[in-house]
Amino acid sequence: MGKFILTKITEMPKNKIEDLRNHLFEALEMLKDGELAVDKAEAIVGVAQVIVETAKVEVAYIKALETNKHTGFLQLENK
Repeated sequence: MGKFILTKITEMPKNKIEDLRNHLFEALEMLKDGELAVDKAEAIVGVAQVIVETAKVEVAYIKALETNKHTGFLQLENK
């Protein structure tokens, strides 16, 4: 198996989970209105699934380390 190397995140991502939701709802509306081809919608879904899976990994990381450090993608509140 390959090695995984965790690197320090030096720059926060510009897109947030809310942006993903907005893009997905926009794509849904476009698909419904016939402005988006099904194959393109399927591609969007595939990319969105990968993004959601990476967010799940981020949540697991935060829980495992019991830390409040995160990338900002999930817009977590520090408590």
